[in-house]
This record gives sequence, C-alpha cells and structure tokens, in this order.
Amino acid sequence: MSLRLQFLLFVTLIHAVLLVLAAQLRHTNVPLFIGAEVLLLVSIGLTMQLYRGFVRPFQLIAAGTEAMQAKDFSLKFVPVGQREMDQLIGVYNHMIDELRRERVTQHEKSFLLDSLLRASPAGVLLLSFDGTIESVNPAAERMLQLPAAALLGQPLAALPGAWGTALSTLLPDAPQVVRLSGVQTYRAHRAHFLDRGFTRYFILLEELTQELIRQEKQAYEQLIRMMTHEINNSIGAINSILQSFHHYAPQLRPDDQPDFREALDVSIQRNTNLSNFVGGFANLVRLPPPTLQPTDVHALLHQLARLLHVVSERRQITWRWQLIDEPLWASLDQQQLEQALLNIAKNALEALPDGGTLTVRTQLSPPLIELENNGPSIPPEVQQRLFTPFFSTKRDGQGIGLTLVRDILLQHQFPFRLETVAPGRTVFTIWLGEARVGE
Repeated sequence: MSLRLQFLLFVTLIHAVLLVLAAQLRHTNVPLFIGAEVLLLVSIGLTMQLYRGFVRPFQLIAAGTEAMQAKDFSLKFVPVGQREMDQLIGVYNHMIDELRRERVTQHEKSFLLDSLLRASPAGVLLLSFDGTIESVNPAAERMLQLPAAALLGQPLAALPGAWGTALSTLLPDAPQVVRLSGVQTYRAHRAHFLDRGFTRYFILLEELTQELIRQEKQAYEQLIRMMTHEINNSIGAINSILQSFHHYAPQLRPDDQPDFREALDVSIQRNTNLSNFVGGFANLVRLPPPTLQPTDVHALLHQLARLLHVVSERRQITWRWQLIDEPLWASLDQQQLEQALLNIAKNALEALPDGGTLTVRTQLSPPLIELENNGPSIPPEVQQRLFTPFFSTKRDGQGIGLTLVRDILLQHQFPFRLETVAPGRTVFTIWLGEARVGE
C-alpha cells in the first residue's frame, strides 16, 4: 500500500469519527454541535493543505524518477513557494541539467568516434568479450573483402586466407605484418580497452601496400637508371670497337678469317642482348600513366588468345571460355592492360603441363576477369613473393613480368589477386571497378 493511500485512509477515519461525535451533539447541545462542525471544517481545510504539502513532493519525486528511468532529461519543475519543496526541486533540476549535459557530451563523442571510424583509412575490428567480431568499420570491410554482415559474430580464425591465421595468433601490443598474394601488405595491431571494468580487445589494420611499393620503386628505379646508363655507355663503345675490328679480317690468313668474324659477331650479339636485358628492367621505370578509354574486355581477351594460339596449339592446351553473354566494357588503357594480360596468360601457360586447360571467365557483378589454370599449386613460400621485383621461380627468369603486371593494375586502380583456390585451380583475378554491358 502506498504512503499516499495510507494517509488518505487515516484522514478519512479520523474525520469519520469526528463526524459521528458531532452528530451525537446535534440534539443535546446545539452550540457545541455547531462548534464541532466548524472544527471539522477547519480540520478538513488543514488536512487538504497538509496533503498538498506532504504528498505533492512524493508525486514530483515519482514523476522525476519515471522520467529518469525513461532517460528523459528534459523534465524540470518550477518552485512552489515552500522552502523544503523548493530545495528539493532545486537539487532535482540541477541534477537533471548535469545529466542532460553529460548525455549530450556522450552522444557528441560517440557520434564523433563513429564518424572517425567510418572515415578512417585504417581498418578497425572490435571484438566481443568471447573474442568474436562485434563491429567493423568500412575500411576493414574493404581490406577483408567481406561485408559486415558476413563478419559479425565470426571468430578471427574463421577469416579467409592469411587473415585468419595472422589475426587469431596476434599478440597484444605486438604488431605483425600481413602480406596477401605478395602484393597487399598490412600492419595488424591488437590493443585493449576497459568496458564496464572488463578488458576488451580491438584490432587495428593499416595498409602499407602503396607506401612500400613507392619506396620499393624509388630504390630500384635509381638502381636501374644507374645500371642502364653505365652498361649502355660501355656497350655502345665496345660494339663500335668490335665493328671496326671487321676491317682487320682481310689482313688475317684465310683460314683464320671465319673464326675471327664469328667471334666478333658473337661478342656484338651478346652485348646487344645485354642491352636489351637491361632495357627490359628500364621499362618498369618508364611506365607512363594509363590513358583510359572505353574498351571491350571480351575483344581484348579474344585478341590475347590469338596472340598465344600457336604456343597453345603446339602444346595442346585448351582454352575454355566462360564469358557473360553481352560485351563487357570498362575504362582502361588497352595497350597496357593487353601487356598485363599477356604476361598473366604466358605465366599460366608455362605453369600448365602439355594438354592442360586455361579457363577465361568474366563476370558483371562485381565486374571481373579470371584466368584459371589447372596446373600445379603455388607453394606458400612462393605465394608471398609473387609480385616482388626481380623474384622468379624460372631458371632464366628476370622477375619483372609480374612486377610490370602489378604496376599496370595498380595504376588502373584495379584490385587483383593470384592464388591457388583448390588443388588444380590457380586463379588470377582482376576486378575492373566500374564496368557495363552492351555497346
């Protein structure tokens, strides 16, 4: 029973008794009866004042409590002219103002933090108390190449590819470099914060790809320029001297002249080959920005097949086509992308045994090209170094083919990946960004 109801019952009982006593005096003592009635009316008036004075504060407290429970910090009371009541109202209003300011501050900070996370180029994975992914920002979705719906609630070990192994074994305050397909490079850092007195973790992902590639290119560009300059200067002078030696051939005995001329020709040819070899590296330095034009991707792929038709036919390699029905158009530099696709396809053919299959596939949503071969899988130790300059698994390889492919695709801002997705299925995927079908 509430205090208000108890007060009303008590007051009602007292006045009922007074009313009964006054009724007994109506016939025996009229003046006393009239006095009792006046006293009863005065008592009722005083009771009403006391009710307003005592009960109203409880009503105000109840209303304020309900407002705070509903997290409504806009309800305030005006003074009523009673000293005790006005003190209570003053304390309540001050508390409400502080709570409202605190909530506004918290909302502003929360909004600022949310905006920073969404705009941040660094990926953030917020983990729950049991270590599953509770929240991700757009940068993390882009880096992991999965939407938030597919990431939330997942343990770190369930993330695809190298991400699962790297992030699930990541130690607090021990940053680790994660390298994917030999191209994308990230720094992963695990840190913690306190939530309701308990430790929770988050993972920060920073992309280092562009910065590392920029520093890498600066280093090998300087080296290649210096080597090209020195070697070409020497080769030009040596070939000129060797060419002039041909004039001395008639002075030799007839039996020695063929050997002399052959030795000079071999030396000149080797020098020329060396110059061409160095020139191949110099092409990496001189790669111009792409000139983007709308291009029919399917026509480009068929042209690629024609270029490699003789090699494929000689080795009995089958080209399998899985193209979408309509022409696929994309904005790209046709010459540069043709060079990149040629290097990709030649590597795929070299990885195939005689009689193998090269599958060419396109897709519109998202727009992409896939070149898949059924040759041997890529070893993990090779996977991490695929696009490293001057790295090659071929005995006579220069290690510039995939580096050139990497630079062309990065300049086009076309994401790409080369990996063995299953035994006998090695796929080079290129995402074309904005593309359309039809003319």
